[in-house]
Amino acid sequence: MIRVAVLGSTGSIGRSALEVIGRHLDRFEVVALVANRSSEDLAVQVRSFKPAKAVLCDDTADSPGGTAGTVWGSGWQALLDVVADPEVDVVVNALVGAAGLEPTLCALEAGHRLALANKESLVAGGQLVVEAAREGGGEIVPIDSEHSAILQCCEGHSSAEVHRVVLTASGGPFRGRTLDDLWHVGPEEALRHPTWDMGAKITIDSATLANKALEVIEAHHLYGLGYDAIDAVIHPQSVIHSFVEFVDGSVLAQLGFPNMELPILYALSYPDRINDAALRTYDPVAASPLTFEEIDHGAFPLFGLGVEAGRRGGCAPAAYNAGNEIAVQAFLEGRVRFPEMADVVNKSLEEVGSDVVRDVKDVFAADHAARDVALEVVRRLSEARAGATS
Repeated sequence: MIRVAVLGSTGSIGRSALEVIGRHLDRFEVVALVANRSSEDLAVQVRSFKPAKAVLCDDTADSPGGTAGTVWGSGWQALLDVVADPEVDVVVNALVGAAGLEPTLCALEAGHRLALANKESLVAGGQLVVEAAREGGGEIVPIDSEHSAILQCCEGHSSAEVHRVVLTASGGPFRGRTLDDLWHVGPEEALRHPTWDMGAKITIDSATLANKALEVIEAHHLYGLGYDAIDAVIHPQSVIHSFVEFVDGSVLAQLGFPNMELPILYALSYPDRINDAALRTYDPVAASPLTFEEIDHGAFPLFGLGVEAGRRGGCAPAAYNAGNEIAVQAFLEGRVRFPEMADVVNKSLEEVGSDVVRDVKDVFAADHAARDVALEVVRRLSEARAGATS
């Protein structure tokens, strides 16, 4: 039995992970469930899976308790204790945002397999994450469909054989819109993703293409590729998840209908494959046609800003990620308009810079500084907008 701890179990990826595990209870055992403060939802999951431990990260949230055989905890240290527990084989990190960095490091330092959906932790502290895996003996198996695809295509090949990788992006709900069009879109429209069913943060990131920039930075750290060897294209059907081109010109791709349960299952069972009749069989006729487009950098500048932050290295990716988190929340709250999110992030990058990252404290310092800058930019933009309409 593979013993699994799910962090962020009440979010979209966490729920999908439990759906997968629930179909394969002969292979997987849930030993811990962690949520931020959704105590009622977590209690339902605890009753279903009966883990040894359940944790609410927010220690102000009411713990329902009362579940036979499950010990309830609260607070950040209780989360880290779960992650480091030797009774855990796989940690699914489906937390949202840079808060996922410390649990990522802790899991790898403890020598666990990390099934990683929290891309922000690898973006903000990429080199630290790679070092933690090397020193602690842990391994990272990505849940992102794009990076799962790259992993699958590269199986049996050395990194020296890889010429480049090409990530695919759906283009989100605003594919084909001009920059002028995007001044008039709101959160409700941005949350209507055409192919994927995801949480609010990642759905907005998909709409701005910030998500694809984060994935480019991830690929750099996961596979040791230079940024010149990582490309991205728009692929509206979301059937091909990534291409890998080898030095002899051969190209491999991983295909599948858009469903996060497939890469979740692969991350849990890696390197084995498990038969799962619930996952849709690929039908090439039904999937046709498969089309590709270039990214419109003018309409979606957050992609280029993110890739440039990755190239700069140091604290720049952490500043990009932090500024983006503030920008997304401000957009969802109606405090900034869609194109203004790029202004918020750009200013964060300008102010924070790209100092060398020596430890996690440097990452958190850059994160906090970028958030302060971003919040001030949001305040000014929001006030200017209110003044213009009064």
